[in-house]
Amino acid sequence: MPDPAVPPTPPVPLDALLARADLGLRRIAGPADPAVVVHWAHTSEMADPYPYLLGGELLLSAGVHVPDGAGTGYFDAYVSRIVAAGGAALGFGVAPVHDTVPGALVEACEMHGLPLVEVPPRTTFSAVARALWQLMAQARTAELRRVTEAQQSLATAAARPDPVPSVLQQLARRLGGRAVLYGPEGTPIAGAGPEPGEEVRTALAKLAEVVRPPSPGHPRTPSPEGPRPPSPGHTRASSPGHRVGSGPDAPAGSPGDLHADLAARPSSASDTVAGVRLVAHALGNGEGFVLGTAAPQRDAGDHTIASVAAVLLSLLTGERHSGSGAGRSSALVRLLLGAAPAEVAPLLGGDRWRVVHGRPDGRAAPDPVAASALGAALGSSLVDVAGEVVRVLVPDGRAVERVPGWTLGVSAAAAPRDWPAADTQAARALARARATRAPLLRHGDRPTALTDLVPPAEADAHARALLTPIEQSPALVDTLRTWLSLHGSWDRTAVALDVHRNTVRQRIARCAALLDADLDDPDVRMELWFALRRT
Repeated sequence: MPDPAVPPTPPVPLDALLARADLGLRRIAGPADPAVVVHWAHTSEMADPYPYLLGGELLLSAGVHVPDGAGTGYFDAYVSRIVAAGGAALGFGVAPVHDTVPGALVEACEMHGLPLVEVPPRTTFSAVARALWQLMAQARTAELRRVTEAQQSLATAAARPDPVPSVLQQLARRLGGRAVLYGPEGTPIAGAGPEPGEEVRTALAKLAEVVRPPSPGHPRTPSPEGPRPPSPGHTRASSPGHRVGSGPDAPAGSPGDLHADLAARPSSASDTVAGVRLVAHALGNGEGFVLGTAAPQRDAGDHTIASVAAVLLSLLTGERHSGSGAGRSSALVRLLLGAAPAEVAPLLGGDRWRVVHGRPDGRAAPDPVAASALGAALGSSLVDVAGEVVRVLVPDGRAVERVPGWTLGVSAAAAPRDWPAADTQAARALARARATRAPLLRHGDRPTALTDLVPPAEADAHARALLTPIEQSPALVDTLRTWLSLHGSWDRTAVALDVHRNTVRQRIARCAALLDADLDDPDVRMELWFALRRT
């Protein structure tokens, strides 16, 4: 988890601020270390600024707090408190209080290793702060550009014929180090980038064990001591919502409970060995794969770049090894080659399915990304975008609940031979849901009493005869069916069909004329509804 005390912008090297000719800053004491960075600028004239510092500041002072006759003891205490608070550097303005920087302050900064910067009279503290923010904005823009270019290159690599090695190669190049994919057994199955030393390679493999959950197909029995991170004093592990520490109190997996082990293990962990930054990411496909990286330095965007690579590798390894992708591909090939739906249904994971029709709230038509998100929310990857409606095929055993931002119509559970009818049921349920402003409506799958009493062949013949005058006009049939299902509501029918209410009135009047029936008569309505249910 990010440190809330650190701003979301990359720090600026102190040397970059000193290089600004318009400021005229000059380092007069302390180490000339290019690794010294500044997170922000803070002005304070307190004799003890410690309570007001968060760490990483360029503390600016004009020496107003310095008492007359202050000597070595005062400045030694003052500088030591800045160092204790984590201050990055001290900027001392030589006007208007002091004509020169006190020599005792220079000695104290030199002794405590705190960079001391002289701010000339012509440069205001606000100008120093503004220059620091400008440099931070430039660094932030450069970092965002770097991350964007890395994301694009990783996505391009994932589309290559050899996606996994290509993604690892791009990741290693972007991080300037080594990227390794560990399999469910814990052995490296692919890698890219220069090989590190034996110490780093062993530490990275052990770090991968910290985050790698046991997959169902590759159970792992943990040792009695539990998982051992490579460096208990330095390893940081995190999972969504909380941190997980390492060492003897770190949570260990339970041999008999896979779910408890998954909950206990972190999703990522980091360590530093021999000056090399190590990071391990558990891939989110539940198959036990882990991505490990080893880089000599860590830039601000490295975590984002590695996370994108982890997501891509999760998709690639999940599709390739989980069996679900292979099953869907096999089912598609068999359908294209003439197999019946009933034959390919078991390859998809079940014999009975529900069809869900979804339409996003608002006027925007769904795009493939939104459709995939709906499928993920319903727990199915069998998604189809059909105009303004998204159709999802969901296994019967999976509950279909409302999804925020969507209006859903759900069919009854159906065998493959009845999927077309289920598709019609879902469409009608969605129309009623939109008309009644309900987020989700399900098709009632219980048979009516009339249907049970009348033989199907006779019922079908009666329905065809009754509806013959309007059967050549699908618009009239759909309007009559929707109008009857909504109890004769003009407004709701207009909403469900996306037409004007006057159009609904005209169509219903046309139906009444062609059928020569009084549609205000409840007996007539019941008979027509019975007939429409058979078509």
